[in-house]
Amino acid sequence: MAPTPESTNAPVPEPADKGSAGALSGRRIAVALSGGIACYKTATLVSRLVQQGADVRVLMTEAATHFVGPLTFQSLSGKPVLTSVWQADDHPDSQHVGVARWCELMVIAPATANTIAKLAHGLTDDIVTLVACALPSDTPLLIAPSMNADMWANGIVQKNIATLKTLPNCTLIGPDDGWQACRTEGAGRMSEPEGIRDVILDLLQ
Repeated sequence: MAPTPESTNAPVPEPADKGSAGALSGRRIAVALSGGIACYKTATLVSRLVQQGADVRVLMTEAATHFVGPLTFQSLSGKPVLTSVWQADDHPDSQHVGVARWCELMVIAPATANTIAKLAHGLTDDIVTLVACALPSDTPLLIAPSMNADMWANGIVQKNIATLKTLPNCTLIGPDDGWQACRTEGAGRMSEPEGIRDVILDLLQ
């Protein structure tokens, strides 16, 4: 008599994990950084996305390069990093438009108060905001705010956040509560890389 399933020693399959290899195979993602201490977390995010098969292009504001060097992200993504509106690696005539049309999703992590203000008011004086402005209206834009708790509570910042929430293609994640670089605790920490990755997976389903 054949053994029942309960009597066998075969392992029970685990449910599919959002972090499993290949979950983002071939998906084109633009990862953008503005200037905040949380830039170090974005290195982990890029690594996680690449490990899951994503084709990642990194963009950095000039301020972001003071926290983590572009070479770090070039090594992790395997592609040149865009740091200037004048750079022309792949699209000599309109690099920002080319990247905006190429990506299936753009994530800005960390998104500082300054970058959030620019996005809310349509200012495009750096490569990150320029590409974000050029995104097709149906391309998801994921924003991960990161700043001091008092800055996050500022009424102008909250007004800008409210403006971004009205955009049909815009999703916000965080910020989280916790210890901050200013040596205080409160809201403003950028969400963890794994949490951002999971939202990316959901948006690209």
